[in-house]
Amino acid sequence: MVKHFSLYLILVISFASCDYFRPTETEAAIARVNETYLYKADILKILPENYTKSDSTILVNDFINRWATRQLLVQGAELNLEESTQEEFDRLVEQYKSDLYSKTYLEALVYKSLDTVVSQEEASAYYEDNKDAFKLNEELIKFRYINVDEKRLDLEDIKEKFKRYTAEDKYVLDSIAIQFKSYSLKDSVWIRLDQVVNVIPVITAENKNELLKKSNFIQRKDSLGLYLMQINEVLLRNETAPLEYVKPTIDQIVINKRKLELIRQLEKDITTDAIKNKQFETYN
Repeated sequence: MVKHFSLYLILVISFASCDYFRPTETEAAIARVNETYLYKADILKILPENYTKSDSTILVNDFINRWATRQLLVQGAELNLEESTQEEFDRLVEQYKSDLYSKTYLEALVYKSLDTVVSQEEASAYYEDNKDAFKLNEELIKFRYINVDEKRLDLEDIKEKFKRYTAEDKYVLDSIAIQFKSYSLKDSVWIRLDQVVNVIPVITAENKNELLKKSNFIQRKDSLGLYLMQINEVLLRNETAPLEYVKPTIDQIVINKRKLELIRQLEKDITTDAIKNKQFETYN
């Protein structure tokens, strides 16, 4: 059988660059398992673009042999499995096909109609009604930091601006941030404490609790330079997560609810229209 496949494989590859594969009314088979045939068109579907002869040889040979194995197994099952089992499998296949078609069609209809914009007011209302569902299982902080060369001549000026952090100070630090080895000046955004531990090497599992003190200023150094850190706000485990932190989650929850409601309405409308147009009726 393998030799038989290989002979057909040589024929397939040798004609790959010409017009031999143009569709015809009767395609020549390249492999057979009992009364089931494999055609050139089936092989063409698995070949990648710009394939080489060596690549396609391996792909085609493997595909043909796997196809033959599957056919032999299926045909063996059809001969040996009990009829009741085969009928159950056929039922499951039909059910899967029905579910797949229905789901795909409904998703296409939903995609056209679903409103995916969640307003701040709607998110706030959901948040207030479900606060107990938004307890933190991690610590959050709002902070800023810079990693700067401790030998800079303007280091004390940078420190002063970093700690004071007026609008003018922020503007100056933003403008020279490219000179820092690393930095994060967005101190109005909640971030997870473990993210800080992963990013800043001088913060470790042993000293990370220093970041959990509100309004704390931390100064540490290592071989990479001096780190200046300012903690603005802290939220601990089991406290209620802030709305701005969980809004992406709320958005997804609200959109999913809309989607389910829209699917139910579409199913109802489709059935109602079918009854109205005499496409669907029941008999008593």
